[in-house]
Amino acid sequence: MSDVSRRDLLRNIALSAALGGLIPAAAQHVHSMAADDAKQAGGVYKPKVFNQVEWASLRRLCDLIFPADAKSKGALDAGAPEFIDMLASHNNEISALYTGGLAWLDAESLRRFGAAFPAARPEQQTALLDLIAYRKTADDHPELGPGVRFFEWARKMTSDAYYTSKAGIADLGFMGNKGMAQFDVPVAAVEYALKRSGL
Repeated sequence: MSDVSRRDLLRNIALSAALGGLIPAAAQHVHSMAADDAKQAGGVYKPKVFNQVEWASLRRLCDLIFPADAKSKGALDAGAPEFIDMLASHNNEISALYTGGLAWLDAESLRRFGAAFPAARPEQQTALLDLIAYRKTADDHPELGPGVRFFEWARKMTSDAYYTSKAGIADLGFMGNKGMAQFDVPVAAVEYALKRSGL
């Protein structure tokens, strides 16, 4: 694939993400391109948009949104920061949203805790995210409005990145579409639907 067509493809995918209509196959393509870039750079992805502090903040934010647990991998294993950086590198609006949002997050963390977001203690990081996790907060505390709007985007794109990655697809248990010789409607599902319908 030539650089021009790759750039155009990424720009269109980033535009779809910005408009809220990211297609899973397109998202998987972004994961693949990020992995290819990391492979070409010796196995470590080099951010295209974010500086070192922003990259550390983005990685920590993604990790807090989708942490790994005993059952599933997390956003870092899924390549969520790389996914976001790849899209931001091809869409000025996404780039501005994240660089501005991460700057707000670091500034607010410095103001409240005396440390930039990635350097703050884990309980301080989650306390800050708890403040901006709900839209209603922006109504009650307008000064937190930019953080609330940014976190809404960060949470959505991290979720998109996770559930379109190999780790996220495995977490869902999706095994792909398979042909069936015969389809039997689950009796329990029919009974449940009939019970709820009042028929």
